[in-house]
Amino acid sequence: MLILGIAGGTGSGKTTVVKQILNELPDAEVTVISQDSYYSKNDHLSYKERCNINFDHPNAIDFDLLIEHIKELKKGNVIEQPIYSFVTHNRVQDTLITHPKKVVIVEGILILTKKELRDLMDIKVFVHADSDERLIRRLKRDIQERGRDINEVLERYQSTLKPMHEEFIEPTKSYADLIIPNDTYNTVAIDIVRTVINESLER
Repeated sequence: MLILGIAGGTGSGKTTVVKQILNELPDAEVTVISQDSYYSKNDHLSYKERCNINFDHPNAIDFDLLIEHIKELKKGNVIEQPIYSFVTHNRVQDTLITHPKKVVIVEGILILTKKELRDLMDIKVFVHADSDERLIRRLKRDIQERGRDINEVLERYQSTLKPMHEEFIEPTKSYADLIIPNDTYNTVAIDIVRTVINESLER
């Protein structure tokens, strides 16, 4: 099994890079694990309290469960991925049954902050994008997909997202084996990753 980690700041284009890597790869051989599914359960908090959680801090992630699940997949076992709702800021009751495959892509803003998780990865990729570009993408996504208003998104950006990026996410670039500038025309890095994956599938 090949474990590929894809990190980068919010709105950097990680999802786009994942899609580019998955393009032309056999679906039956690749699965994607999103860090966003592993935000901690917050049943003990009220909705108002959940709204104030700093989701850009490593403490917001249930890394123990994420690491356990990656290890189980490596052993060939099926896992039940949690499903997280950004509308309620909490996990839902349902889970996603996930089978082990030859390639597992783990993606998320904070996945390179945890050494035990990094050590499980065969390749670590960091997607880099300009901070203004990331803010614009975050605004569009949170308003369109997560029901936020513009003032809420901007306030969160200033108070938590930007400082957390500088403290926790940007420094993890140093752990990356490959840094991909988020440029529509940058295909070389994507092709390199695809080649490594294809070689792994052929073994």
